[in-house]
Amino acid sequence: MPINILFAARPERWAQYETPLTTALSDVGLDYVLKTDLLPEDVDYIVYAPNSEVQDFTPYTRLKAVMNIWAGVEAITGNPTLTVPLTRMVDAEGLTQGMVEWVTGHVLRHHLGMDAHIVNPDHLWQSVAPPLSRERPVTILGMGVLGQACAAALTSLGFPVTGWSRSPKSLPGLANEHGKDGLRRALATAQIVVLLLPDTPETENTLNADSLALLPRGAVLINPGRGPLIDDDALIAALDTGQVGHATLDVFRVEPLPQDHPFWAHPGVTVTPHIASETRPDSAARVIAQNIRRGEDGHGFLHLVDRAAGY
Repeated sequence: MPINILFAARPERWAQYETPLTTALSDVGLDYVLKTDLLPEDVDYIVYAPNSEVQDFTPYTRLKAVMNIWAGVEAITGNPTLTVPLTRMVDAEGLTQGMVEWVTGHVLRHHLGMDAHIVNPDHLWQSVAPPLSRERPVTILGMGVLGQACAAALTSLGFPVTGWSRSPKSLPGLANEHGKDGLRRALATAQIVVLLLPDTPETENTLNADSLALLPRGAVLINPGRGPLIDDDALIAALDTGQVGHATLDVFRVEPLPQDHPFWAHPGVTVTPHIASETRPDSAARVIAQNIRRGEDGHGFLHLVDRAAGY
């Protein structure tokens, strides 16, 4: 008897995922039916995006697991009708690699001072060489899969990287900090800060007026994680005083970022439109297919979400 897999996401996503999922599910040897319109009582798995029309999971009486195609799960973890295992997207080939490339690119951009040469309307001859990477401390807030991958890439380029997480982690090759005292230490030396924390009640406004004041004057912020990690008003105030030298922001509390938001006009802010990383259908489909195969074989699912922690 085939397993029934419901694809529940925006209609345009089906066009992107149908062929990769069909290929990946067949490659792992599954006997399956994959549709966007299965009867709830017949569904075994849901390949899911939190902005889909499926919000009440109660009718899905034989559901075994929900496979999220996003890395972020904050929009679904609190759903009381979802009682089966929930997995998040961890995709080294696509999502992780994309984040590593974006973060590395913007760290190097700020480290090398590229903006002053790219936008130079007065044709100033600024013959000042940047320091070497070993002289530019970087702190990454959030030591999950993405944070660890970005830390490895930056370390390989010679940057001294400090990783901070809410709970202790042992990560060879990094200065590891955790907890409130660790956050103060991690920020105190950071000339560049990269935010890759999940969006939870505990992480909201991790960077606020008090924590921004801990940074060396003129430090740079790079946020490809989640918008609520930063207190917007506190950041603007810190930019205005020069406490923060520049902020490159890819994520925001409201997206798309409203046209009248101060970030657009502030000379110390670079806005990018949530492009730091994206789920790639081909590689994401392979992750999903392999996880369903594991579930059917009784091996347990990978990338399970801890709903109490929120990620």
